[in-house]
Amino acid sequence: MISSNDYGSHSWELLVTVDHQHEEVQKELLLQVTGDLHIGGLMLKLVEQIKISQDWSDYAFWWEQKKCWLLKTHWTLDKCGVQADAKLIFTTQHKMLRLRLPNMKTVRLKVSFSSMVFKAVSDICKILNIRRSEELSLLKQSGDTLKKKKKKDKNSKEPVTEDILNLCNSPVSSGLSGSPGLYSKTMTPIYDPVTGSPASSTITWFSDSPLTEQKCSILAFSYPNYSPEALAEMYQPRTLADKAKLNSGWLDSSRSLMEQGILEDDQLLLRFKYYTFFDLNPKYDAVRINQIYEQARWAILSEEIDCTEEEMLIFAALQAYHVSKLSLSSEAQDFASESEVDEVEAALSNLEVTLEGGNASNILEDITDIPKLADNLRLVRPRKLSLKTIKPYWFVFKDTSVSYFKNKESAQGEPIEKLNLKGCEVVPDVNVAAKKFGIKLLIPVADGMNEVYLRCDNEDQYARWMAACVLASKGKTMADSSYNPEVQKILSFLKMKNWTISPQAVSDPESTDMKPECFVSLRYTKKYKPKQLVARILEAHQNVSQMSLVEAKLRFIQAWQSLPEFGLSYYIVRFRGSKKDDLLGVSYNRLIRIDIATGDPITTWRFSNMKQWNVNWEIRQVAIEFDQNVSIAFTCLSADCKIIHEYIGGYIFLSTRSKDQNETLDEDLFHKLTGGQE
Repeated sequence: MISSNDYGSHSWELLVTVDHQHEEVQKELLLQVTGDLHIGGLMLKLVEQIKISQDWSDYAFWWEQKKCWLLKTHWTLDKCGVQADAKLIFTTQHKMLRLRLPNMKTVRLKVSFSSMVFKAVSDICKILNIRRSEELSLLKQSGDTLKKKKKKDKNSKEPVTEDILNLCNSPVSSGLSGSPGLYSKTMTPIYDPVTGSPASSTITWFSDSPLTEQKCSILAFSYPNYSPEALAEMYQPRTLADKAKLNSGWLDSSRSLMEQGILEDDQLLLRFKYYTFFDLNPKYDAVRINQIYEQARWAILSEEIDCTEEEMLIFAALQAYHVSKLSLSSEAQDFASESEVDEVEAALSNLEVTLEGGNASNILEDITDIPKLADNLRLVRPRKLSLKTIKPYWFVFKDTSVSYFKNKESAQGEPIEKLNLKGCEVVPDVNVAAKKFGIKLLIPVADGMNEVYLRCDNEDQYARWMAACVLASKGKTMADSSYNPEVQKILSFLKMKNWTISPQAVSDPESTDMKPECFVSLRYTKKYKPKQLVARILEAHQNVSQMSLVEAKLRFIQAWQSLPEFGLSYYIVRFRGSKKDDLLGVSYNRLIRIDIATGDPITTWRFSNMKQWNVNWEIRQVAIEFDQNVSIAFTCLSADCKIIHEYIGGYIFLSTRSKDQNETLDEDLFHKLTGGQE
C-alpha cells in the first residue's frame, strides 16, 4: 500500500526506460516524483526500484524529446523542465563507436556519448596515442559520398568486420585527464625516432591505452595499398561543388554525439580538421605522423586536392616505391644513426616553419637593415582581349612590396609600379623539366584580385623570390627568421622534382611488381599505360631513394603543404547583396572568396585583420568585420553555418598555442571561440 503522503498534492508519475541487458527485468518503470526532486535522487529512486545489483556509475538520463542529457545531478526536475510527458531513458554514457582513421583502418572502441565532441576526440586520441587532439575532429559522411559504395554493395557483399581493430575491452574513463607532464620531452620515447617502430622496452606512454605493440604498429605504419578496383570505387570530387560536400559533415565540437543523432556502433571518420600540425616530434608522434601522411595520400589519390603531373609522380615515388617498400622491409626496424636524426630534425624544422607552428624567434626582426632582393625578372600580365605580354624589368623586393623599373640604372628613381603583397595569394607556377619557374600573384584590389606573374631564370632565383613573396603575403619581411628555412624547403622540393633518366633505373619496368594505378590518381591511370607510369615513377624515385621511412613521410607532408590548395576547406555560400552562389575557402590564416564556375579567387581576407565575427542564428548568417571598415556577411548553403563559425574560431584558438606553455588545453577558451550563442 502507498500512503496518501507519498502522493502529495504536487506529485506526478514519470515514465523511465532503463537500457539494461537483463531480459527478466522490465525496462519501463513508472516512478512517483515531485518537481523538487533532484536528478541524483531520481537515479537513486530508480535503481532501488530496479533491484539489479550492478555498477550503475556510467548511467545517466537521456531526454528523448529534447535530445539532451541530464548530467547536473544537483538540479531539480523543475529546473530541468522535466514534466509528466517527458520520456527519459536511463542509459550508459559510454557506447561503442566505429571510427575510420585516415589510413582507412577501422577501429571499434568505447566513447563517451555524453561529453562534448571536443572532449570525446581528446579521449579517443589518448587511446590511439595521437598527440595534439585539438587538430582532429569527427566527420559524418554525407549521402552523396556514399552513393558509389552503395551501388557497389548491391553487386558484391564485402565482409564489414574483417578489417576492424577492436579496442573495446578498455574503455576510456569519462573523467580521464592527462597529467601536466603527459607529453614531457624528457620522457623515454616509445618509438624509434626515425623508423617510427614501437620500441620493445615499453608498449605505450599512455598508461590507460589499450594499444598493444602489434596494434600500435598497425596505426604507425603504412601497409599494402588498396587494389585499383577499390580506389576506383572511392568518392572522387570532380568539381569545386563536390569538394564542398566533403566538408559538410563535421560534427559540432560543443555538443555531444548523442545530441547530434549518432547512435551506438555508428561509423564516423576521424580526420585532421585543422591543417596546423603543431610540434611534430618523431620520438613521440609515430602514429600522428603516419596518420597525417595517410590523410595527405588519400587526398591526392582521390583528387580532393589538385596537383601537376610532375608533382603526382613525386608523390607516387615517395609513397609507392619508398614508404610502402620500407614499411614492409626489415630496414624499417633498424635504429637510426646520428646523421639520420639530424636530417629528420631539419625536415621537422622546415615543416613547422611552413605551418607557422610555435613562436619562432623574432630576434632578426629587430635589426634596422631589412634585407632586400634586386634582380632581372620577367613580368607577365594576362590580357582579356589580347595575348599576354611578357617583358623584362629590374625588380626590387623590400619590406612586403615589390617595385619594378625599366632597368637597373633607373632604380634610383620612381618605379613603374609598386605592388604591395600583404594579403595576396601566392601560387607556384613551376615545371622543372621545362625550366619554367613562375610565381603567380593575386593581389587584392577594390574590385577583386589583380593577377600578375613573375618569371624567374633558375631554381635559386625562384626559391629566394618565392620565399619572400610567401612571407610578404603574411605580413612578414625577409628579416624574419623563417625566411632562410622557407628558401631551403622550396629548393628541397624542386630538387625532388628535378630527376634525370637513368638507364639502370628504368631499363626493365616489367621486372618490378609495382601496381602504378595504386599510387596515382585516376586521371593519370587513364592518360598513361601501366608500363609508362612505372618507368616515370622509377625515374622520380631516384631523388628520394636514400631517405629513411619517417623522413620520406615528412617530405610527403611537406610536398602536400606546397600545393596551392593545401589546407583549404570549401563551402558553398551566398554573400549578402549577391545574386549568385560563391565558394568560400577557409584556411588556417585566411578566408578566400572563389568564383564557383572558374575556380578563380575573387577576394582574400586575413584572420590577422579580423576585428570580430558573429552569427545571426535566426537567419543563419555569418558576419565578419575587418580592419579599414571592411565587413562581409554570408549564409552557408552546403553546410550548417555553425561549421564555418567553428572553423574560424578553431584556427584562431590553435594560433594561441606555444611551445613554452603547458601542453594542457584551455578547453573553455576553445568553446568561447567556437561555440557561438545560439
